[in-house]
Amino acid sequence: MERNIESILSELGIDYHFYGDTKKKETFRNVTTIQQGKEEDLCYCSFDGEEAISIISKSNAGIILCKTSLKEFIDNYYLGQKSDEQLQQHSKQQLIFVDNPRAAFIKIINKIYYNKDKKSVGISPTAIISESATIGSNCYIGNNAIIGEDCKIGNNTVVSDRAVIIKKCVIGNNCIIEPGVTIGADGFAYERDCETLELERFPHIGGVTIGDNVEICANSSIARGSLSDTVIGDGTKLDALVHVAHNVIIGRNCELTAGTIIGGSTTIGDTCWTGLNSTLKNKIKIGNKVIVGAGALVIHDVPDEDIVAGVPAKSIKHKVTSDKVFLMAGQSAPSSAASDHSHLKSQTE
Repeated sequence: MERNIESILSELGIDYHFYGDTKKKETFRNVTTIQQGKEEDLCYCSFDGEEAISIISKSNAGIILCKTSLKEFIDNYYLGQKSDEQLQQHSKQQLIFVDNPRAAFIKIINKIYYNKDKKSVGISPTAIISESATIGSNCYIGNNAIIGEDCKIGNNTVVSDRAVIIKKCVIGNNCIIEPGVTIGADGFAYERDCETLELERFPHIGGVTIGDNVEICANSSIARGSLSDTVIGDGTKLDALVHVAHNVIIGRNCELTAGTIIGGSTTIGDTCWTGLNSTLKNKIKIGNKVIVGAGALVIHDVPDEDIVAGVPAKSIKHKVTSDKVFLMAGQSAPSSAASDHSHLKSQTE
């Protein structure tokens, strides 16, 4: 099926402009990487300068979304070409300039392949739902999913196969809970008896509150609060195998990548990003727009807009040279970082 790129960009409200001849190819059939692109494909390039030119010139893709800042480089490059083969290749490509090619590409894929109006709705006959639980409209509850006592599920939310929501959990609208997720189990808290040295479990009578547009990927675990609730803010996304302990509060629009572990009673601000297999100690405070490096062990509070890495984690913000790193948490990159892309060797997906 052919799709018109101009129509899609307009429907999505994305500002764009075509490079050169607007009568070039404006339709595509597939989406793919810029390295694998063919004449009928749409792809994107997120790089700047000469590195972007090199990647684009080697691609056979018919339509490429590029950064607006590339226009001057593109003009200079093709004006200097004398090879008939290179000029012929350029004539087959339609370059489209947008502010953020990757973001535009993602929106296009979601519009084509993940239309919310076409999602599954209903409750599997093998799901187990407590009589005291409430389910909103247009939800999907998957095979062998469990919704426990006093749980509330918002509208348009998906609870996938084998997900377990134990009790006293509130999940907002437009959420996605992937297979194998456990929400609302007891947290890990004990007190040792001074005389017998036996461990007494701390009772967990709190719940879990999850905002709107939250996504929790496969086999993650969110413990309920001991006395107060564990909280996950609107728009936050948890990758697979993330563990959130009791009483943790996570802000809005955070990204926690796979293997992240958050100790009990830790607070994380808005728009934070945690790297693969990072660990945040219990009872610490992470500010807004913080980036935690992969494998980091964070044992102290972290101020707003810092970047930390290592074991134990320390600030490395002054060493970062890529604006792409800053953008992971919505930080504004310093001018020195924005001009240095030499260490980026391959297109990110």
